[in-house]
Amino acid sequence: MTLWNSSEIAEAVDGEASGAFEVSGVTFDSREVTEGDLFIALKGESADGHDYLDGAFANGAAGAIVGRECAGPNVRVDDTMTALGALGAAGRARSNAKIIGVTGSVGKTGTKEALHAALDRGRPGRAHRSVKSYNNHTGVPLSLARMPADTLYGVFEMGMNHAGELDTLTRLVRPHVAIVTAIAPAHSEFFPDEEAIADAKGEIFIGLEPGGTALIPFDSPHRDRLIAAAEPHAGRIWTFGLGEGADIRARETVREARGTYVAASLPGDVSVDFVIIQPGDHWVSNALAVIGAVEAVGGDLAAAGLAFAELSGLPGRGERRAIACEGGEALLIDESYNANPASMKATLKVLGAEPAHRRIAILGTMRELGDKSAAFHAGLAGPIEEAGVDFALLVGEHMDALESALGSSVETVHVPGLAEARDAIAGRIAPGDAILVKGSNAIGLAALVDELASGKIPCSN
Repeated sequence: MTLWNSSEIAEAVDGEASGAFEVSGVTFDSREVTEGDLFIALKGESADGHDYLDGAFANGAAGAIVGRECAGPNVRVDDTMTALGALGAAGRARSNAKIIGVTGSVGKTGTKEALHAALDRGRPGRAHRSVKSYNNHTGVPLSLARMPADTLYGVFEMGMNHAGELDTLTRLVRPHVAIVTAIAPAHSEFFPDEEAIADAKGEIFIGLEPGGTALIPFDSPHRDRLIAAAEPHAGRIWTFGLGEGADIRARETVREARGTYVAASLPGDVSVDFVIIQPGDHWVSNALAVIGAVEAVGGDLAAAGLAFAELSGLPGRGERRAIACEGGEALLIDESYNANPASMKATLKVLGAEPAHRRIAILGTMRELGDKSAAFHAGLAGPIEEAGVDFALLVGEHMDALESALGSSVETVHVPGLAEARDAIAGRIAPGDAILVKGSNAIGLAALVDELASGKIPCSN
């Protein structure tokens, strides 16, 4: 199916087409190019996409956006980064879809995926979302440029680690619904306090379309601050949470063998009951935000409820994998993509609720916490103990504070990096164990997850 033709691209980016061509996808990573894609040759600090044009065309690119001479079909522009933004804006401008924007310190990728699943369950093939964690100044316009013209629902994740970044992204996305999942001390290195983080997250409401809906976590201590940020821009403000008074509220939650049963109430005496297969109390809050957004855009609530029972974990964000050991299997909970104090505590609670012979936590350094880093790392000692962790493998700098805080309460090994972590965990895992792996992406624990799941790291004898 044609996503863009060369004339549309040239008009959108104010460029000149070398000839007629059509594309079915868009990417700026030559390694991801598939048959029919448009390759945008971005020039970065360490690499220039123009150097990979031959490889992109060899992989099947049907055309390229370039800033210099190119032998293949192309649209020539003055600046390819500007062209990416312009193509994203054009993708948004031509769409009549209901657009939902998602941000938050924790939970935004899972919420985005759940929203897409919920909307796609009601209208198969007509919902679009940003893939992976494409939530920054390049990922957001790319995701918009990839949106088919006949999309009914678009879901876009927006991230930031400095004030002002969401302002730019939300004006590009122009959502009909804007969600803040939660406020937590992520990226504290760049903010003086959580109030400043809340203010930066509240920028998402600036881009709301007229009459748009703001969805705000009721149980957050920053609720009123977020409401104040939304009021000048939103036609409607709904809160979601467990507390009495939330507009979208879980009246009842019951843990069952198949997941968590939720009975939810929405504005207008609307109610919906569903089961969330994903474990953890944080998923109840995420689900309420999703249900509220589906209602706000006129989606199918019943279909959305069914989607929660089918939602699998994402690699690096809760995916569950088996480790084959002699005599049985161990459970591997992959939370290796990212970490901050709030998400660490939430996933340790999930580990603590898991029936297991032993519970093992492999935890990597939490980045971008500034001068509060040591205190935040030490603060994980209580949740580790409450989770009943039998062995904690701590990886990376700043983990010395957590090691000291744990003392002798939990068997602990602290190693500097990934290579030492492999040696430290080798031979320690046995059938019936539950292993949580979580840390900031830069620590590289995703590689350890793959090696554990593939059997490259041996279980105990």
